[in-house]
Amino acid sequence: MRAVRVALVGGLISFRGLFGWLHPSLLLPTMLVPPLFQVLFFAYLGRAAKLESDSFYVVGNSIQLAALPGLFAISQAIAGERRSQTLAPLLASPASRVAVFLGRSLPAMAIGLVVSATSFAFGVVALEIDVPGSAVAPLLLTMAATAFSCAALGIAHAAVGLRLREMSVFSNLVFAILLVFCGVNVPLDDLPAWMSTVASGLPVTHAVEAGRELVAGASLADVAGLLGAELAIGVAYLVAGLGLLRFYEQDARRRGSLELV
Repeated sequence: MRAVRVALVGGLISFRGLFGWLHPSLLLPTMLVPPLFQVLFFAYLGRAAKLESDSFYVVGNSIQLAALPGLFAISQAIAGERRSQTLAPLLASPASRVAVFLGRSLPAMAIGLVVSATSFAFGVVALEIDVPGSAVAPLLLTMAATAFSCAALGIAHAAVGLRLREMSVFSNLVFAILLVFCGVNVPLDDLPAWMSTVASGLPVTHAVEAGRELVAGASLADVAGLLGAELAIGVAYLVAGLGLLRFYEQDARRRGSLELV
């Protein structure tokens, strides 16, 4: 119970510390408006090129956008602790590292689900896409699985922040890799074989495939394997991320660079 309390309370305090100074009129447009333009941009680009249907791009981009908070919010949470000189006391606390860093990822997962769902709803309404009513709940579950796997990737990616000084460029690079490699706007079969192979080990890939099958009329049972793969990838990145955090923490202590910015 103590670890759960550390994760929930610590995650909430960290989130408030990171975003509490922002007025909602700044926070909401930052999180919600750019994703809407991404959905429309690729949908209309696909129309102009006469490639895939609107639903192909709406599903792909809305699910991939769950990575936006997972990458940027988590990396900035750790970078912010380092910048404000509070990282060393945090790491010196007796609290479980797993609880501490998982707690910081929970708000990012929740926001990732909101961003993904609102982007999808906007795309469906704006482009007049027919979605079976039975697909709505499984789609939300798919988006939640993506938010988890992307947050896990965010933890692994944030660990590198203990070595790098500038995380924004790196975050944009990882976000772009997910956009290009994971079949979001180009079918995996049309990508080079090596890119498809890499994509199979990345978050988003299996969730995007599951989402498109659900919109096409598949049931939750039909995509259970894909969702299982998405969750398994998330767990793998979570374990790797916690291991990297431990490694870079020890390395930073050895080098005396834990709070250098």
